[in-house]
Amino acid sequence: MKIAVAMSGGVDSSVTAALLKQQGHEVVGITMRLFAPHNNGIGSAVHDAAVVARHLGIPHHVADFSPDFSRLIIGDFIEEYRSGHTPNPCVRCNRYIKFGLLLDTARELGADLLATGHYVRKTVDPDGTCHLKTAEYFRKDQSYFLYTLTQQQLQQVIFPLGTIESKDEVRRLAREFALPVAEKGDSQEVCFIPNDDYVAFLEGSGELNITEGAIIHLNGQTVGRHHGTHRYTIGQRKGLGIAWSEPLYVTAIDAERNVVLVGEQHAVYAGGLQAETVSWIVAPEAETFAATCKIRYRHQPVACQVQLLAGDTCEVTFDQPQKAVTPGQALVFYRGDEVLGGGRIVCSLLTTPLK
Repeated sequence: MKIAVAMSGGVDSSVTAALLKQQGHEVVGITMRLFAPHNNGIGSAVHDAAVVARHLGIPHHVADFSPDFSRLIIGDFIEEYRSGHTPNPCVRCNRYIKFGLLLDTARELGADLLATGHYVRKTVDPDGTCHLKTAEYFRKDQSYFLYTLTQQQLQQVIFPLGTIESKDEVRRLAREFALPVAEKGDSQEVCFIPNDDYVAFLEGSGELNITEGAIIHLNGQTVGRHHGTHRYTIGQRKGLGIAWSEPLYVTAIDAERNVVLVGEQHAVYAGGLQAETVSWIVAPEAETFAATCKIRYRHQPVACQVQLLAGDTCEVTFDQPQKAVTPGQALVFYRGDEVLGGGRIVCSLLTTPLK
């Protein structure tokens, strides 16, 4: 079987390629060029992937998706912050770039499947229905970022690292295969943000109209000044520069009014949320159902009730109030270890004081 591997030049994707070749598959590597070669080390990523491909004796291709990445991912990232939201660019990249453009490229190269180094599992029923499940190595599980995958896409992709039990095992395999990148460090969280400093990136983009504005308490009192709403996110406590009798947290960002709202801890908790652009890997059998959900990547799944609404929207009620429901972030539904689907958080609902 001919399998294309998304090769980033890192340890995970390199081990993925090595494992598949060891299994006897015809393997071809593809590295995505997402922005200018001099930017953020992408040149070294292409170089490292090419070195690994030569070491493995497999063909290597570079696919230039930089115009699409700039428009669909970076442009959206900036626009979301301009609107007072906190986006998740990795979810969009997986949807439009990795399992969109890259998957198309793999097919054009004659590959039967596309493999990636994501820590996630796929299972297939006898009737061909695919299921996306959390990785065996749960600390590195990346299922949260892949909820937009469709049945058609899942039928064309595989995740060889999904059953790996630890990162140490991946490193051991990399050394066993004598991969040139065996000791290379893990990549940063957002590939186009140098040093994970999103504020510096946004302010250096020249795309924001940065103006000072008011920080207002929920009681209506102006308690401080901000230097751009993009510097804040829901639930933030540090860096507010406000003297108050109790710790204050960001409870909302009103970019249109150029205002940051703050309140005491209880005001950061919400009893539910509304989401849009909801998609399903496995379609719900009823308009109202129980599930667990994550409202950000490093969030423990919590029990909830889901009510499907018109179009691709839904309303979620948590069994227990949750902290810092953040517009722009991904909402992902689970049933046990299986990803059901997800959407984009629009707003919190039913704000409830802590008991």
